[in-house]
Amino acid sequence: MGLVSPHPAGMRAVTLFMALSFLSSFGASAPGPTKVGDPVPAVTCNDQDGKAIDVAKEGASGLLLVYFYPKADTPGCTKQGCSLRDGWGELGKRGVKVLGVSTDDEADQKAFKEKYRLPFSLLADKDKKVCQAFGVSTTLGYASRTAFLFRDGKCVWVDPKSSTADQATVVLKFLETEGK
Repeated sequence: MGLVSPHPAGMRAVTLFMALSFLSSFGASAPGPTKVGDPVPAVTCNDQDGKAIDVAKEGASGLLLVYFYPKADTPGCTKQGCSLRDGWGELGKRGVKVLGVSTDDEADQKAFKEKYRLPFSLLADKDKKVCQAFGVSTTLGYASRTAFLFRDGKCVWVDPKSSTADQATVVLKFLETEGK
């Protein structure tokens, strides 16, 4: 008795299913990105020191900037982090707290923070749960560059492409014009 070969159409369906499953493992996203008026997503993630940070608690009162970047210690991500570091004085005068988020691990985040003397916490979103909670897409495991500003627990501003060299200036301009 000979072997029965599977139907070609059935094999194509299985192959397509396997390919889509494989590709989806490289990118994770929530139903949609956080938008103006939405609450701070309820998600907890370790920072560069392994300390659990409750993002919703951090943003419950005052101003919180949560910015996502692809990879610690790469050119664009370094410019973005250093922009926020260099604008830290002005951001602080406005009461802005900052959390940086990438899919790097704690050790990479700690090295990045120390190397560039970043004065804010960096979340190590290795399992992409913060990206998913905010609806930030990932490509090949890297978070898309995006920034969100929250006031008293509600999103007031979204920068879907997020600036690199002048991220602090863009946030401060928004805060300046928002009051008018």
